[in-house]
Amino acid sequence: MSMQQLSISRRSVLVGFAAMSLLAACAAPATPTKAPDAPAAAPASATTAPAVASAPGTGGTAIGFIFVGPKDDYGYNQAAYLGSKAVEDKFGKNLKILRAENVPENEEAERVMENMIQQGAKIIFATSYGHLDPAINVAKRHPDVVFVHQGGAKHTANVGAYFGTIWQPVYLSGIAAGKMSKTGKLGYIVAFPIPQTLLNINAFTLGAQSVNPNATTTVVFTANWCDPAKQTEAVKTLVAAGVDVVTQHQDCAKTIVEASERAGIMSVGYHADGSPLAPKGWLTGSQWNWGNLYSDIVQTIVDGKWVGSKYDAIYREGFKEGVVELSPFGASVTDDVKKLINDKKQTMLDGKFNPFTGPIKDQDGKVRIADGVQLDTVKLEAETTYLVQGVVGALPK
Repeated sequence: MSMQQLSISRRSVLVGFAAMSLLAACAAPATPTKAPDAPAAAPASATTAPAVASAPGTGGTAIGFIFVGPKDDYGYNQAAYLGSKAVEDKFGKNLKILRAENVPENEEAERVMENMIQQGAKIIFATSYGHLDPAINVAKRHPDVVFVHQGGAKHTANVGAYFGTIWQPVYLSGIAAGKMSKTGKLGYIVAFPIPQTLLNINAFTLGAQSVNPNATTTVVFTANWCDPAKQTEAVKTLVAAGVDVVTQHQDCAKTIVEASERAGIMSVGYHADGSPLAPKGWLTGSQWNWGNLYSDIVQTIVDGKWVGSKYDAIYREGFKEGVVELSPFGASVTDDVKKLINDKKQTMLDGKFNPFTGPIKDQDGKVRIADGVQLDTVKLEAETTYLVQGVVGALPK
């Protein structure tokens, strides 16, 4: 089932939130558009000789990228688009780069990918959470094409899934929020209760509580990856509840950062650097750096080494590999807070600290990760179906 087909309950997650319509049905997706393509040429690796044509993903003339939103959203799709540009810089002389924006998470995604295959694509990056099932469906019809999905938790013979441990910088941004907040009331505006979303909410809350044990995080679910009207209303609701720092797990991050700035509160970004949007209230954020990972995936495939590689399954990278980053600090963040955060980041890089080391309790006080236990990243994603203590709001059903 696609994310746009999810049935989300309209249950309010805030006191007094019942009067609002933040959980209305998702807006209709925009018509898919495609950015200009690089000139086509004979297929070959940018740095090595052409691979054997029998290997999956080899022998094509193009690489396809599909995005669920626009490439300039100051968020998820912009980060993925920049990753595709890095691929173009390395492989564009030999392989055409096909891009499609605003591709919905349904059968339309299958049509777009089929069209890219007809244009010569033997490698396709399906970058949105709900693009996984469409990619798997198309992959069954084209065993010679390799599909790589961003964020997926399952794989098939010619579909692999990659992602990053974005909860690492999210935890650090929670420290910034916890230290800078005057009310101790933080807000989190998210789309759907998928595992990565819940993991981020929990990481942010735990980070804030590490410096302010009384900090709370009030969550608003919008049931949409990118709806500026709902996002703006969510910010207003959180401000009315006394929240003075807002963050988000939305695809398009621009609206929330700008609305927070207008409201005179602080903001923490997500996906891309949004600091130019909020010169006064910006604290920091979490962002992606997909270029090197995308390029290495492509190199592995065109070299005929996809099968049995680390990408031919479920693969995750983090701080150490450089795929996730902490965004620049805002002007209001003090030197002592910066040092605190950078020191904690170093302990993560050194492997000495994991914010999800048990005991971790959910909102009801039930232990979800036992004392001293650390789950590997894939298992952590799979088992995060709850919100931790200190989060205000219930999961939609």
